[in-house]
Amino acid sequence: MSASTRGICPECEGRLRSTDTETICDECGLVVSEDTLDRGPEWRSFADDDTSPERCGAPLTRSRHDRGLSTEIGRSTRLKGRKRRRIARMRRQHNRAQIRSKRERNQVYGFTEIRRLVGRLELPDALQERACVLFESAQENDLLQGRSIEGFAAAAVYAVCRTAAVSRTLGEIVDVATATEAELKVAYDALNRDLGLPTGPIDPAEYLARFASKLDVPQHLERRARDLATDATDSGLVAGRNPSGVAAACLYTVAQEASFDLTQREAAAVADVSAVTIRNTYHDLRE
Repeated sequence: MSASTRGICPECEGRLRSTDTETICDECGLVVSEDTLDRGPEWRSFADDDTSPERCGAPLTRSRHDRGLSTEIGRSTRLKGRKRRRIARMRRQHNRAQIRSKRERNQVYGFTEIRRLVGRLELPDALQERACVLFESAQENDLLQGRSIEGFAAAAVYAVCRTAAVSRTLGEIVDVATATEAELKVAYDALNRDLGLPTGPIDPAEYLARFASKLDVPQHLERRARDLATDATDSGLVAGRNPSGVAAACLYTVAQEASFDLTQREAAAVADVSAVTIRNTYHDLRE
């Protein structure tokens, strides 16, 4: 074993120190060995060179037709005259060249609508990615032919909410969507039939937390309503009923038992059902 291998300088037997490319003696300054390969990070961050992994842009995303790899010609106010007009023509041609076919144009329009819906409904980014993947799968299976692109975008958002157990009713999505309820239902039926979505019956308990927050129902009453919704599901009372209406009726039932100030009209409004639905479900829950 050589002296340099043991970490000792071969000249003065001093201690060796290794940098990114060289091994140097602290005593006499002798360069014992040299490595021309830089084994450090390949990026440069002026904020924190050691812990910040920032490179050259955002990570890849499925919510854009080109996975987020496209470039953009920026705008500068310092350019004047002929050069500014030339850059403007280059920018226009560059934007046109980013979309190569009608299929990509439809995908861009659908993804834009999905991002808008996810923002309006305050859904997590993970559901946005899944909705865009589902829309792309529908396009690859030629399900969009003769149907509304806006309807498939809204149906993709509704489908991922159903599969991820995120409580969003059909009416809530229709209220912020560009598509009509009929277009959404046609697209959702096509997705469910041809792609085999893993959707099942909606559990009324999924709506309880959001409804309780809107109605200012205390947490202990929300827990009681959750137990009541579980009992209603086990007894078959939920079959054939609107799950959001059942959830609101459970909150109304426990509120009446605890003498909490909650009217049938308020419970019906938050679930987007009629007061008659709340009243009929309330009597069934009491029985």
